[in-house]
Amino acid sequence: MTQEQTYATGRRKTAIARVWISPGSGNLAVNKMPLGEYFGNIFFEPKVAKPFAVTETIDKFDVQATVKGGGKSAQIDALVHGIARALQELDPEMRLPLKRAGLLTRDQRAKERKKYGQRGARARFQFSKR
Repeated sequence: MTQEQTYATGRRKTAIARVWISPGSGNLAVNKMPLGEYFGNIFFEPKVAKPFAVTETIDKFDVQATVKGGGKSAQIDALVHGIARALQELDPEMRLPLKRAGLLTRDQRAKERKKYGQRGARARFQFSKR
């Protein structure tokens, strides 16, 4: 395992997380704020810790992340995706457990755009025969 800083990008819906991982004591900072302060009361701790739990590297890395776009929930998912990709970049041996846990797959579901002449993405205006 190399001992330098590693970068990866995580994405979910319209949220993008730029993640830097370096050896340390388990500090997590998002947009220069502690994790709990940035995300508030959202239940996120187990979700963010999952890539570290799967690879058995809890409290071995410091995470600096810049997150933008989307909502808080999508930002958390993007952060987790970025952490998993950075861990894989750091040590290719971690790829298999991360892949089996489904952490390397980008969740591509996003809101479908509204089409012209319609009420929504799929919904149509009601048809009246008479």
